[in-house]
Amino acid sequence: MKIQSIETFTNEFVCFVRVTSETGAQGWGQVAPYCADITAEVLHRQVAPYALGEEAFDIAHLMDIIPDREHKFPGAYLRRAMGGLDTALFDLRGKLEGKPVCELIGGTPGKVRAYGSSMKRDITPEDEADRLKRHQEASGFTAFKFRIGAECGRDQDEWPGRSEKIVPMMRQRFADDTALLVDANSCYSPAKAIEVGKFLQDNGISHYEEPCPYWHYDQTKQVTDALEIDVTGGEQDCSLVDWQRMIDTRVVDVIQPDICYLGGMLRTMKVADMAAKAGLPCTPHAANLSLVTLFTMHLLRAIPNAGKYLEFSIEEEDYYPWQYGLFTSDPFKIVDGHAEVTDAPGWGVEIDPEWLAKSTYKISTLEA
Repeated sequence: MKIQSIETFTNEFVCFVRVTSETGAQGWGQVAPYCADITAEVLHRQVAPYALGEEAFDIAHLMDIIPDREHKFPGAYLRRAMGGLDTALFDLRGKLEGKPVCELIGGTPGKVRAYGSSMKRDITPEDEADRLKRHQEASGFTAFKFRIGAECGRDQDEWPGRSEKIVPMMRQRFADDTALLVDANSCYSPAKAIEVGKFLQDNGISHYEEPCPYWHYDQTKQVTDALEIDVTGGEQDCSLVDWQRMIDTRVVDVIQPDICYLGGMLRTMKVADMAAKAGLPCTPHAANLSLVTLFTMHLLRAIPNAGKYLEFSIEEEDYYPWQYGLFTSDPFKIVDGHAEVTDAPGWGVEIDPEWLAKSTYKISTLEA
């Protein structure tokens, strides 16, 4: 069954991808958010030419040949575009076989424990603690992640004293059975990261994400080797070679690939398998309520080394307005701290026609 056409429906933040086979069967996927309109152009120019006319079920072949054909472009945009194709083809196959994607890749539908993930730094410790408490009361989260330091902050805090205040405050406000995670977003040098990490350990924090500039693996490894707390990372990494190096040298304790950044489900499963063989858990990055969270839910229901929880954005329309109004129904209901993967075929969700009608449209076809 050959791929007949690849369509994109795009705004600046989100790009949905629809693949149609020669039989008329269709599947929906998504490229990575942010500058999604640029990624859509990459998909049409540097991915579609190698996919059109190829077998729709042979995702592995496509994910192999496209990087080879575009070997002069080894970076993030090509991988983001590949992810749109990969995830649409998984949806197409799931719909044809009447199975959810998690079942196609060896898993089962069911519940996934979630942690409430805060993206905010421009919030006082008091207001953040109050906000997370409200989410716990409403949705039953048993874990939360909040931000420390400043993004790529060169050892500086978002404002002086914020991190020193928010960490003990969170531990005081939440019971011991609520897991607390932090994200430093590449803020610290190794020495400062180790100092902060010991402070986190003393305050019962269990997850220390991206402490050093993520591209300096040697710096992050120094922190991992020096601390007992789980040091985590990998969301930005899109090269399978770099992933193998990161895992072989145990740069982090927990890997955090992003399905959309890395290039789709198949490539992420390869990384998860590398980690499983090394005894490392996989807790993917899924920082918004576009399809990336749904992709991650299906992945976590299938891989043997799934981490403790699913990242689940708690940001509302004032912060992430673009992540709302995407679907005809809500696939992200949290009940007692858990999301649920249903047994609906494919991704089990429909894109809102009103959103599609407002998007920028483009199609690549086999005839063209």
